[in-house]
Amino acid sequence: MISRQLLERPIGGRGFWPLDPQVTFLNHGSFGSCPQPVLKFQRALQARLERQPVRFLVDEFEALWDEARRTLAKFVGAAPADLVFVTNATAGVNTVLRSLVFRRGDELLVTNHEYNACRCALDFVAARVGARVVVADIPFPLTSPQQAVAAVLECVTRRTRLVLLDHVTSPTGLVLPIEPIIRELNARGIESLVDGAHAPGMIPLNLKKLGATYYTGNCHKWLCTPKTAALLYVRRDRQAKLHPLVISHGRNSARQDRSRFLLEFGWLGTGDFSAWLSVPETLRAVGALLPGGWPAVMQRNHALALAARDLLCDALQVAPPCPDEMIGSLAAVPLPDMSAADVKKVSNGQTPLRTRLLREHGIEVPIVPWPAPPQQLVRVSAQLYNSLPQYQQLAVALKQVVPQLRNHRKD
Repeated sequence: MISRQLLERPIGGRGFWPLDPQVTFLNHGSFGSCPQPVLKFQRALQARLERQPVRFLVDEFEALWDEARRTLAKFVGAAPADLVFVTNATAGVNTVLRSLVFRRGDELLVTNHEYNACRCALDFVAARVGARVVVADIPFPLTSPQQAVAAVLECVTRRTRLVLLDHVTSPTGLVLPIEPIIRELNARGIESLVDGAHAPGMIPLNLKKLGATYYTGNCHKWLCTPKTAALLYVRRDRQAKLHPLVISHGRNSARQDRSRFLLEFGWLGTGDFSAWLSVPETLRAVGALLPGGWPAVMQRNHALALAARDLLCDALQVAPPCPDEMIGSLAAVPLPDMSAADVKKVSNGQTPLRTRLLREHGIEVPIVPWPAPPQQLVRVSAQLYNSLPQYQQLAVALKQVVPQLRNHRKD
């Protein structure tokens, strides 16, 4: 049980988190902050590389890469042989989609909550061969996880080749009940690709038990590693047909001491791989902030997200849009529709309301135009550096910036 006192204060001081103290940062879900000790560790790796580049890249890198994979694999419940690094979850989704062979008439299933970049990748590979993208509409607000399960499975047909699922939806912050969906897909012989961008470090993972064919997730979100660190898990029986986006020396290596999967992903050309190699240090440093380690970190952030959501729902006079069990460390709350003038100002997914909150109140929080303007949501994140008074500040600011909220009533 998380005490209220633990939610009232940030965990880790300014010496740990490098965030601007003048900004109330409630958007860890988009681009979070990496701890100072981890950045120091990364800089030491970069200095080590530059001191003797050949020794580092030729003689030392592979052992460090293996150790980082082993540490991360243990954390997410996978065998090290089934897990490699990519730069981000979007790259992981693209890696899988660009490796698979689809044909005209195949159906690729996705939900209406899918992250736009990954939906674009799905549309791209489908259009090249004449495959069809089918969209399962999961309602939001919703009252039960079963609504999400039913919405997806009702769209599965004999032509379905692949199902792309968010584990935690980006625009709406829902933890989708993917376990029963994957179980049913496996029973039907249909492959699953899980976009778990937000999952590592937010919710407990056991990838081997989950049984997804492919799973990708960011380390630079809720695990707080340096940017450009993400995992790609591929079930052992599917690894032979998976190839990295960059084909390099591993493709025709004569080595027999490791799988072709590891050989191909183990060297993608010269680069700065320090973010990957910093994963073990991040797991250690962030996990040490609370006595219960990472389970306590996830529990505290979950409790804070629920408390923040309830506070905002009360202030905005709206009902909670989903059950508590579908919340991790993100929570989205509906706002009144934006004005026609503001709709015209939406650019690159950024809204005038987000800009006003930052400019006038020093609050960085995403205002998501979802499912499409003029509809909009406020989506808050709960990370260790956040505290309940920050969401109280947001609630006050929203009432000031959006006057019609005074008349916003429960359904």
